[in-house]
Amino acid sequence: MTENHRTTPTREQLRIWRDYIEVSQALTSRLGRRLQNESVLSAGDYQVLLALTEAPRGTLRSSELAVLIGWERSRLSHRLGRMEKRQLVRRDPCIDDVHGVNVTATESGREILRASSVPHLRAVRELFVDALTPEQLTHLDDISSVLRLHLGMNASATND
Repeated sequence: MTENHRTTPTREQLRIWRDYIEVSQALTSRLGRRLQNESVLSAGDYQVLLALTEAPRGTLRSSELAVLIGWERSRLSHRLGRMEKRQLVRRDPCIDDVHGVNVTATESGREILRASSVPHLRAVRELFVDALTPEQLTHLDDISSVLRLHLGMNASATND
C-alpha cells in the first residue's frame, strides 16, 4: 500500500466509502426484511441462534456471545429475554461463576433456525452472490480479509 500523508480522505476515497456504507446498509436491511417476511426470525434472532448452534457444545456464556456477535451486553440481554419467552433459547446460571449465564439454543430454536436458513440463504444468493462474478467475489474476500486484519478482528468462520 502506498503511504498517504493526507490527514483526511480525498473526495474520491470519501465517495467510495459512502458507496460502500450505503450498499452494505441496503444489503443488510433487505436481507433482514426478507428473513423476517419468510420466517419467524428477525436478523438478530438469526445471528444469536447461528452463533449458538455453531458453538462447541451448543452453549456460550452470554458475555462470550456478546463479544462474538459484536453486541453490547444490555442489547443481548434484552434480545435473549424475548427469545427465551418464545422458547428459542434457554439461559442457565454458570456453575463456576455466580454472575455468569450460559445460553443454549433450544431444540425448537434449532429447528426454526434450520427452517429459516433455506429462505435466508436463497436471499443471500439472489441479493449478493448472483450480483458478482467469481473474480469479484475473490477480490471482495481479499478486501474483507485485509480489513478484518487491520481492525484486529478474528478470522472469518469460513477460514477455519
